[in-house]
Amino acid sequence: MAAYRYVLERHAPSRIVVGGRSAGGNLAVAMLLRAKDEGLPMPAGMVLLSPEVDLTESGDSFQVNQMVDVVLPGSLMRNNALYAGGADLSHPYLSPLFGDLKGLPPAFLQSGTRDLFLSNAVRMHRALRQADVDAELHVFEGMPHGGFQGNTPEDDDLAAEIARFIKASWQ
Repeated sequence: MAAYRYVLERHAPSRIVVGGRSAGGNLAVAMLLRAKDEGLPMPAGMVLLSPEVDLTESGDSFQVNQMVDVVLPGSLMRNNALYAGGADLSHPYLSPLFGDLKGLPPAFLQSGTRDLFLSNAVRMHRALRQADVDAELHVFEGMPHGGFQGNTPEDDDLAAEIARFIKASWQ
């Protein structure tokens, strides 16, 4: 919140895009939910790459993609519980998927067919659309959590799509 307030003091919201990958995607959406609750202006967009938006791990891919995702092969529930410090894992500031998403900025979501968090991206996309938030979902074939982490055609395509989204968000 302090960083977002700092940026808002120096830039118009229409020139800000908030984003994050994995746990950073969680922090980005949770921060925007809190900013909305506090009456702060929303940025022009948000970029969520393999976002961890459901700490309850209730999505299908947490079962189907276990031991398929080479980056995150299994549950992070112990980590989630530690991070939550006894708080309810379904609280929107911990699991933004379960929050009131109305009024959030346009979103770019990305995942892969072998991503443990695929369900997070798919379900968040649907929840955003149901809240009348413009949202794009990009799912890459065979991609594990966080992308291929290198100079692959898929990584290049993803970078180009993100750049396109941000440029369009700023106009």
